Amino acid sequence: MLDVVRLRVLAAVAKHGSVTAAARELHYSQPSVSHHLARLEAETGAKLIQRAGRGIRLTETGRLLAERATEIVGRIDSASAELSAHVGLRAGRARLAAFPSALGTFVPEAAALLAREHPGLELRLTETEPPEALRMLRAGYVDVAVIFRYDDTAPEDDGIQLVHLLDDPSYLVTSGRTGDLFSHRDSRWIGGCDRCRSHLLDLCARAGFEPEIAFTTDDIVAVQALVAAGIGVTALPALALQAHRHPKVNAIELPGSTRHVYAATYGEPPAPPATTALLTALVSAIRP
Repeated sequence: MLDVVRLRVLAAVAKHGSVTAAARELHYSQPSVSHHLARLEAETGAKLIQRAGRGIRLTETGRLLAERATEIVGRIDSASAELSAHVGLRAGRARLAAFPSALGTFVPEAAALLAREHPGLELRLTETEPPEALRMLRAGYVDVAVIFRYDDTAPEDDGIQLVHLLDDPSYLVTSGRTGDLFSHRDSRWIGGCDRCRSHLLDLCARAGFEPEIAFTTDDIVAVQALVAAGIGVTALPALALQAHRHPKVNAIELPGSTRHVYAATYGEPPAPPATTALLTALVSAIRP
């Protein structure tokens, strides 16, 4: 049977790419990390680590085992937190991953509600886009992921449970004339994250043109600054404009372009008490 401590060491080495950084995260000595890796190779009978110059890198087998180790360690940590939560919500933790405009709008209110209702519950927040948030959710790094999807987004994996929070319309954002999408067919465009950029390409294709995406950034402050300076035009959801609105940009709603925002959990219901409390706070922040 594989040793969980050694799997945790391998996961840390894979995450950081070095024994030194893994040792720092785990509060181990470097020789201790190297010893655990050597013992894990002996247990598995497989070569997991290769020397690469003055550092190391994982072999193909090592990468495969590290991926599974990350999932296993995440699940063990989640089980420990869930067990604590079942004892009562006087203590414990809830971990949330959310995209930037959610963190800039309704998530802080949800965090405040959770703190008032359950002052002993520790909330940990991570900012990340939906694909990474879902990966963290499946691996057990977070308990809830606030994500968005468009009508043309591929379905989520089996095991993902979704609680609908809100529908978020999109806006054409310009510094001068507004008009419709087609009127900006010759404009330079600013693209966002992969999911948003894919949706923008689909919108423009339906309008009859392919946009020239000259810049890419998912920083809503930078995007609007570029638009305000006349560098390009973009499409932004309402939450992004609510989180930050540059005084020199114009915004007009785009028909047929709405993203759907969900709180996602992983696994069969019922969710642990701490997760349920976090979901309740998110829903209450949206629908007070």
